[in-house]
Amino acid sequence: MMNESETSAHPSAGKGGKLFPALCSVFGTLILLSVIAVFLPLTVPRLMGYEIYEVVSGSMEPEIPVGSIIYVEDAEASEIPEGDVIAFVKGDSVITHRVEENRYVEGEFITKGDANSQEDMTPVDYDSLVGRVAFHAPMLGTFMRLMTSMTGKLYAAAFAACGVMFHMLAGVLRSRRDARRRGE
Repeated sequence: MMNESETSAHPSAGKGGKLFPALCSVFGTLILLSVIAVFLPLTVPRLMGYEIYEVVSGSMEPEIPVGSIIYVEDAEASEIPEGDVIAFVKGDSVITHRVEENRYVEGEFITKGDANSQEDMTPVDYDSLVGRVAFHAPMLGTFMRLMTSMTGKLYAAAFAACGVMFHMLAGVLRSRRDARRRGE
């Protein structure tokens, strides 16, 4: 049986002993949720069938600014109307331009970047089509590049480890508090 002097010697045995472990748990959960939230725009669309690319040139400005990410969906080349924005392979790059004309018979597109004064010099073969740009998110491209770099992945892993450690700390503090209550 505990007397009054023992209770005052262990102030964490009262309500205050519940606050710090709860804060550690909440903080750990927030850290883990933030790590998950950072990677959602990069993973969920891929699971839904979209390809994700960063825009590195200003040929589609102001519609799609440099530093944006574009989400490209599969599309049947013959069904893409004029005015749609498509992504296609040219050399080692993926280019994003607007369709000026879809030449069904020749199996090619005439494209043009919104910021360019003239149409592209060479037509785009249907075989080069990656897909239609479904939507874009300004400024997320720079963020995507950072998060998918080795440094970004290391930071994400470190933050996730911190979140787990906060949960572990909360568990240790709760078990110590419970042990003191039982008189161990």
